[in-house]
Amino acid sequence: MILKGCVLYPLCSPRNKQRCSRLWKIAYGGLLKIVTGSLLTFYVVLCLDGGMVLMSKQVPSRFMYPKEWQHLTMFILLTLNGCVDFMSKNVLPQRCVGLEKGTLVLIIYQLLLLMVSHAKGSEGVELHVHSLLILVVFLLLLVLTAQLWAPNMCHLQLMETFLMLMMGSWLMQAGFILYRPVSGYPWQDDDISDIMFVTTFFCWHVMIDASFLLGIYGFSSFWYHCYSPSLKLTGPKEAPYYASTPGPLYKLLQEVEQSEKEDQALLFSKSSP
Repeated sequence: MILKGCVLYPLCSPRNKQRCSRLWKIAYGGLLKIVTGSLLTFYVVLCLDGGMVLMSKQVPSRFMYPKEWQHLTMFILLTLNGCVDFMSKNVLPQRCVGLEKGTLVLIIYQLLLLMVSHAKGSEGVELHVHSLLILVVFLLLLVLTAQLWAPNMCHLQLMETFLMLMMGSWLMQAGFILYRPVSGYPWQDDDISDIMFVTTFFCWHVMIDASFLLGIYGFSSFWYHCYSPSLKLTGPKEAPYYASTPGPLYKLLQEVEQSEKEDQALLFSKSSP
């Protein structure tokens, strides 16, 4: 009776399946970018006692809080990137991957410019931390720019994932180094050992992030080979092949080649005794 009840009354109704499919199509990555960027934007605006003042009231006027304004610009760019991802996947009638990639490349370009100018007034440990972050952003920019012309290369996608992970983990590490040291004591700019350990921590992040990606790939490969026999039996479906008819340019090239062969044969026959 239990088996019959399970067969007659399935757990998932068609309405629930439709809801699950809709939930699966929601751009959670875009929503996460929107929420994170908005929260960080409000935090930057509210953390200052006098508010985000652009220019002072003195004569001559001076720009105020340049680093805070740069942080605000970065967080607004993150929010806009999330909005573009959400609109492309859930608002537009058809997903536009080119729009998503183009927007991301443009935002990383602006992020690199902001990071270069952001490190101008820093020195010592802070300068070294920002220099390593600029290196990661620059490499990510090269990979994303190459993806505009080769969007389906798995090697570029893997490099993008690794560099994104590296940028995020090093940003969190930079926050602990510059603002909340684990030891409770600030890092010393004149101590060469502190600067050397910043590079050491960066190398540890590279190894940990690479091991993390390798573990995910190994687990996914193991799951695919052991627990997905249906995928193995079906195999990849080959795309249908359509033979294209030769165009006029192709026919013209064939005629030119044929005439050249005839001329060569005629010259060979004349030169022979």
